[in-house]
Amino acid sequence: MPEQEAKLRPTVLSIAGSDPTGGAGIQADLKTMTSIGVYGAAAITCLTVQNGSGVSMIEPLSPELVTRQVQAVLSDYRVSQIKIGMVGNLEIARAIGRVLQNFQGQVIYDPVLSASSGQILSRLDAPEQLHESLIGQVSVLTPNREELAWISGLPVTNWDQAVSAARTILARHSISKSGLLQGVIIKGGHLNNESPEINDLLIRPDKDPLRDSRPRRGNKELHGTGCTYASALSSYLALGHDLTEAFHLAGAYMDQVIQASLNQRISRRSGYTPLLHHLG
Repeated sequence: MPEQEAKLRPTVLSIAGSDPTGGAGIQADLKTMTSIGVYGAAAITCLTVQNGSGVSMIEPLSPELVTRQVQAVLSDYRVSQIKIGMVGNLEIARAIGRVLQNFQGQVIYDPVLSASSGQILSRLDAPEQLHESLIGQVSVLTPNREELAWISGLPVTNWDQAVSAARTILARHSISKSGLLQGVIIKGGHLNNESPEINDLLIRPDKDPLRDSRPRRGNKELHGTGCTYASALSSYLALGHDLTEAFHLAGAYMDQVIQASLNQRISRRSGYTPLLHHLG
């Protein structure tokens, strides 16, 4: 590494959609990165119109514009980690996959398929398309239950099925690609809604599952938790932590931010809570 580049501070690049309320997407990613203490850059894939009532409009940008945003950052900043969220459609996914082919850092992909309110956010017809276009470039995958089931093609209704689905993705990846996928983190917030705990799982090749548990706090609809988690994980990796350490630190960060946000009122909609990242 040239001496001048070695002195550059690492940057985390978020490639995701824009949320005008600031609760999710690019805005939540940058807030998370700043609160943890890393420099965040952003390339927008889609513009959305949304608030506490849901998502009313999605406008994907052109694949060329997404590509040029990413290239502009990579050519001028020392990007060590890239966090990917909402890609929008297959053409954008393919464009991101192409522009990252020679990227030497870690890619953390939160495969956003729908909003918390249920609206579909990414137009991808089959998981094979996503795997071939993008997942081959990924270091860490952070799906929730529905995303894990869709990508793996397997039912996911309990922890045993979740582990099996994650191992299926890891095996598929190692056969078809160069083994870049270091792990699948299953976000446990929606796997068992009746549980008093949230249990995230880290599944790695040839290792036992690793669990991270924290209390389930409140019963409000939390906005932007998936984006925030993946950005926190990326930030801790950028600070030099290994995957296991970053996994536990991201869980602790989520617990702090959620606890601090529950008693705050931002949206007029009762029961709807965006995260206040600066309070964590």
